[in-house]
Amino acid sequence: MSKLHLVFGGRVSDPRTLDFVDPGKLDVVGIFPDYASAEKAWRAAAQRTVDDAEMRFVVVHLHRLLEPDTIKPA
Repeated sequence: MSKLHLVFGGRVSDPRTLDFVDPGKLDVVGIFPDYASAEKAWRAAAQRTVDDAEMRFVVVHLHRLLEPDTIKPA
């Protein structure tokens, strides 16, 4: 299985959290086949909104959600 990564973001109620104000208005940047390309897309999206402290973008490791049994304990 590919190590898929989802990049999305939106307006948050507090920049220290991931409490999105309106989940229906999330900006889905895309799904990427590896972390390097997801990080590149995340940086570009975050840079577009760098002056807006209430906007936050994240990278989600979809492969960890799709195959939770393959995660090695820390």
